[in-house]
Amino acid sequence: MKLPGLAAWAHPQIRLAPSPRAPYHIPMDLSFAYSPCPNDTFTFGAIAARHVTLPAHTISVCHHDIETLNQAALRGQYAITKLSFHTWLLCQERYRLLRAGNALGHHCGPVLVARQPVLPEDLAGLRIVLPGEHTTAHLLLRLYCPAAKNRLFTTYDRIFSEILAGRADAGVVIHEGRFRYAQAGLHRVCDLGQWWEETTHTPIPLGAIAVRSDVPPELDAALADLIRRSLRLAQADPATVWDEVRHRACEQDDAVLHQQIAAFVTDYTMELGERGLAAIAQLRQRAVAAGVVP
Repeated sequence: MKLPGLAAWAHPQIRLAPSPRAPYHIPMDLSFAYSPCPNDTFTFGAIAARHVTLPAHTISVCHHDIETLNQAALRGQYAITKLSFHTWLLCQERYRLLRAGNALGHHCGPVLVARQPVLPEDLAGLRIVLPGEHTTAHLLLRLYCPAAKNRLFTTYDRIFSEILAGRADAGVVIHEGRFRYAQAGLHRVCDLGQWWEETTHTPIPLGAIAVRSDVPPELDAALADLIRRSLRLAQADPATVWDEVRHRACEQDDAVLHQQIAAFVTDYTMELGERGLAAIAQLRQRAVAAGVVP
């Protein structure tokens, strides 16, 4: 894949890691938190297993669901973290966006589903359950249907059960849920990722990888390179990370795991590029206009 020139990173209002500088050699212990979802464990698995390393530095890995990661990012808990782009828009002063490891793509966004077939104009009266207040899924729902005020929150793996138990009328599913809702007997109301792409003509920005502001900026390029090396190793030899992928995943069907990785691990994971930056800028612009972020 051809990488863009440095001018691609000059997009207004998007705070990214700076241009490469000399390596930072003072040893540091860096915490790295990401989700147990297959796309993350596939991308970062070689880092966790220490198949790829950052010389002179120690990286300690931990796993949390995305909303826990979002809450931790708002507190500045981890040096390097996965977080929703919604949350990153709220804490840009605390975290710099890395150029690698991000989750953007096409045909891979959250899906709004319901227990019974409903029309979009009926959403205002429904109880809608979401996988966390600070997720991009929540932001997209608010952009798609501002009138949907009765919003409930749980972890992403409980969305199906909340709807099927009658505690919610509809919900927004993410991760492997977007591939399994029909099997669960739920009906699609709107593919929010498809709506985003048709509306903005950009990929859907879902999950970000960011580094805390107290980490020396000189490390950012090396961290992005570490993530790329981890991903290249997984792509070249999936067996090196597959046990970890299956161990961490909620879904054990290999076909679903492969689907999720194919959907969420994209060229943008290697390098954001101009189109990735344009998508993030669109998300920020629309979130500000909607009063969701300042």
